Amino acid sequence: MNLKRLLIAALAFCFVTLANAQEKTVSGKVTDAKDGSALQGVSVFVKGSTKGTQTGPDGTFKIKVSSGATALTFSSVGFASQDVTIGTGDVFVKLVQNNASLNEVVVIGYGTTRKKDLSGSVTTVSSKDFVKGAITTPEQLISGKVAGVAITSNSGAPGSGSTIRIRGGASLNASNDPLIVVDGMPLDNGGISGVANPLSLINPNDIETFTILKDASATAIYGSRASNGVILITTKKGKSGKPTYSFSSQMSVASIAKKVDVFSADQIRSIVNTKGNASSAALLGSATTDWQNQIYQTALSQDNNLSVSGSLKKLPYRISVGFLNQDGILKTGNLQRTSLGINLSPMLLNNHLKIDLSLKGTYSQSRFANEGAIGSAVTFDPTQSVYSKSNRFGGYWEWLDPATTTGLKSLAPLNPLGLLLQRDDRSKVQRAVGNALIDYKLHFLPDLHALLNVGADLSEGKGTVLVPDSAASAYMRSPDKKHGGVNNQYRQTRQNTYLNFYFNYTKDIKSIKSRVEATAGYEYQDYLTMNYNFGDYTTDGTVISTPIYPFDKPENTLVSFMGRMIYTFDNKYILAGTIRRDGSSKFNPNNRWGTFPSGAFAWKIKEESFLKNVKAISDLKLRVSYGITGQQDGINNYDYISYYNLSGNQAEYQLGNNFYQMYRPGGYYYNRKWEQTATTNVALDYSILNGRVSGSVEYYYKKTTDLLNQINQPAGTNFSNKIVANIGSMENRGVEFTVNLQAIRSKDVTLDLAFNATYNQNKITKLTISDDPNYAGAQFGGISGGVGNTVLINSVGYNRGAFYVYKQVYDPVTNKPIDNLFADKNRDGIVNSADLYQYKGIDPKAFFGFSANLNYKKWNAGFVMRANVGNYVYNNVASSTGTLRNIINPIGFINNGSTDYLNTYFSGSGDKYFLSDYYVQNASFLRMDNINVGYNAGKIFNKRANLRVSANVQNVFVVTKYKGLDPEINGGIDNNFYPRPRTFVLGLNLDF
Repeated sequence: MNLKRLLIAALAFCFVTLANAQEKTVSGKVTDAKDGSALQGVSVFVKGSTKGTQTGPDGTFKIKVSSGATALTFSSVGFASQDVTIGTGDVFVKLVQNNASLNEVVVIGYGTTRKKDLSGSVTTVSSKDFVKGAITTPEQLISGKVAGVAITSNSGAPGSGSTIRIRGGASLNASNDPLIVVDGMPLDNGGISGVANPLSLINPNDIETFTILKDASATAIYGSRASNGVILITTKKGKSGKPTYSFSSQMSVASIAKKVDVFSADQIRSIVNTKGNASSAALLGSATTDWQNQIYQTALSQDNNLSVSGSLKKLPYRISVGFLNQDGILKTGNLQRTSLGINLSPMLLNNHLKIDLSLKGTYSQSRFANEGAIGSAVTFDPTQSVYSKSNRFGGYWEWLDPATTTGLKSLAPLNPLGLLLQRDDRSKVQRAVGNALIDYKLHFLPDLHALLNVGADLSEGKGTVLVPDSAASAYMRSPDKKHGGVNNQYRQTRQNTYLNFYFNYTKDIKSIKSRVEATAGYEYQDYLTMNYNFGDYTTDGTVISTPIYPFDKPENTLVSFMGRMIYTFDNKYILAGTIRRDGSSKFNPNNRWGTFPSGAFAWKIKEESFLKNVKAISDLKLRVSYGITGQQDGINNYDYISYYNLSGNQAEYQLGNNFYQMYRPGGYYYNRKWEQTATTNVALDYSILNGRVSGSVEYYYKKTTDLLNQINQPAGTNFSNKIVANIGSMENRGVEFTVNLQAIRSKDVTLDLAFNATYNQNKITKLTISDDPNYAGAQFGGISGGVGNTVLINSVGYNRGAFYVYKQVYDPVTNKPIDNLFADKNRDGIVNSADLYQYKGIDPKAFFGFSANLNYKKWNAGFVMRANVGNYVYNNVASSTGTLRNIINPIGFINNGSTDYLNTYFSGSGDKYFLSDYYVQNASFLRMDNINVGYNAGKIFNKRANLRVSANVQNVFVVTKYKGLDPEINGGIDNNFYPRPRTFVLGLNLDF
């Protein structure tokens, strides 16, 4: 056996020696023909082969070529490709800038096309334009970068992710989230137990490009999942050539940028002593405690990534590993994520068979901080100490009442630090997303490609929640009031399997000046979830409750057929048509299938004779499209089937001295069908001054019909819950504007500016089967304060998410709101719910993004800013804490409160002030998300590696009139919001 190995090794050495004897090294440098500056990242290939390399930061390169090689090919985005003959000396190449960006191949649904041939609304953001800094989840890379795309971080918690809305969304009760496809694999957007955001399980460092499909022409090929747009994520792939290594490391420090404005201890003493009585004054403590300081911390984080990329003969590969350790600014919060990425791209059968193998694996461990401590820190009495003299309740000071079973004051807030430090909520989540895309170019018909894409998205989340027996939050919670604490667990698995087979045909027919691109295929996707149901236990294992069923296993399947044709005539006129037919198991057999077509036309005006020789105009194209997409997300898997469930504790039957739960029918809706959105899009793409100024202007109109709307069951039925039915319609219309400007382009300095603006108007046009003037709308948006209060409504004739409030009356002299005085809108002499009215809304009317990148020799700097205009937020912190009744609680304890009390002096009596439009506040803002600077230090380690260092600040500042903590609140209700931190980041990159 050892002899065999020795012979194999000897033969391998001979082959390598022979190969080296037949190779030589060619070196050289690539510069910009216009200004002579060095060009980094230029692809250098041996002509006629896949062997290649890239130029370094100084424009230089080295490549080994065989003795028979005659020329090298140089190519880079924005420059004309150039072939150079291999001579005996070094090669010096000057690349000429042109409109080559229009010839870029961009990813679209189930294939690619040339950028200049796009007829739909498609925007691509590449890695060089990504937002820089401590990026935890992928969508943060393009925040503020794309017109029509609003990305709002859900909170400041580690890995919390963002809410993504493309052109305002298209639904009320179904999902408004876009479909996300990674390397051709559609992801499961459902939540995973034990992780705040499923996208946080994808390492942003592995991503190469984002492509956003916005109009129906671009998205209709995805059919039932495309009403809210599609985001295509392409990860980094291996490149031919010798192995190159890249290591990046970031260290960041985060701290709270702004605290809720509440009273100090001395201010509370003053209010209680002047507005209260002897009993309330006796409740004051002698301490001075800033409870927000107690729960927040300076958080340290690190993010390290290592990758290797190259090729083994005709097998390009890229392998990456990453480790993120992120602390939250709320104490005890932490996210640790380990990721692995593998991409293999072999070319076989004389380059007729291409295989892209992609695997992304992630293992994360999280500890979730008890976010209830945030609201408690706002309201807890600042005159009290953090700790008591007793060991009871873990030694934390709490409001006591000996008359209660637990000894705790009923309804009083709990010690914020105790809530944090006495809860241990930990999870472990694994996720693997992998697929194989096999592309075979037929030998007998090279224009026809057969493609097979198979993959899976598998995840498992599990965790435990531990609270000690002494904790006030879970004190004596057992039925016999003798045991406390929490010792619970949770677990879930999700399995998303995928198969897609399709044909792509591309043919240039020069005799008739035509180009044809056709796609046709079949797709199957199955979503299977396993939810494990565990009991509720105290710390010592005492049973609080046990589940009826140990698990449930919901599943749904989507089967689709699709086709697309793109026809180009004379390189001027483009016609595109798409059709997709989807079948979903979520609907009854009669309504199971939906058909989603689209059509588009594009006119390359620049190619017309009257513009072709106008040098000032580099490109001009008109696009018009119309199409229909569907919606099935956001509804349950089996809602069309009648079923029975157990009645609750309030609906039991008594037989003798015993009470029994009975089965009763649940609400279902057999005739539910596809919600559909029809989109019209008109756009003009432009590029002038040799591409230095480019962009687009787009108008869109989206009409959603058969709207999935939550309604009550018909009168007289015995069904136990609401149903989601196809009742209603809604429209979105808007304008998008994008401009990219290279303001400075010289040998040493370049300055790139990008600006985008979006105007979006939303209106609900129908919510009932027949018009009902007495139907105010569907109320939602629960708030803190009172019992069962909601502050939002969806009403016909108004925007989605309007506030439903009373009109506050103001003192004409002081201009201050008058306590408990509201307008009698209907003039019937009584102020009641009939006087509530629709006011403003939670969505911005317009939003903007502005970014700049400056390069000066080895230095670079930039920033990203965003703005929202016309969005309003209900300040629930002020309404629930900024009243005298809250500060001096009649039950017998003292609270802190919002300093907004000084603006109103509201007593807090009555049941209407919670719904005052005074608390609906203008939340328009201008936010600088990121400012960064970097330096290319050049070669180190005897010129074996290149070093780049960077620094940036995130969440730099916010300009707003909003009185609360943060104007950017998803859902429009500001209550118990985890603050977004201000983060300082230092980073380094080593390429070797």
